[in-house]
Amino acid sequence: MESSRQGGGIQQLLAAEQEAQHIVNEARNLKTARLKQAKEEAEREIAQYRAQVEADFQRKLEETSGDSGANVKRLEHETEAKIGNLTGESERISSDVVQMLLRHVTSVKN
Repeated sequence: MESSRQGGGIQQLLAAEQEAQHIVNEARNLKTARLKQAKEEAEREIAQYRAQVEADFQRKLEETSGDSGANVKRLEHETEAKIGNLTGESERISSDVVQMLLRHVTSVKN
């Protein structure tokens, strides 16, 4: 009688072990599925964020590109005006500079 009780106890233990293994396997499968789902969700969010950042970058690039054309023209005009001023000033004082240089070069100091 006792051996049949032990056999029944062993059978119960084996059945419980199999059920526990089944529960563990099911939990692992659910965990794997959830991790896969979380990874896909994260990839979608990353793609959305990347697209948003890229769109913002392109918008800012277009805004600054439009300004750079105007800035280039403004700088060209300012440069031409400064060159004109320097040319006029050099023409105005060139004779004085030549005279000053000739005085210093031709004077003899002891």
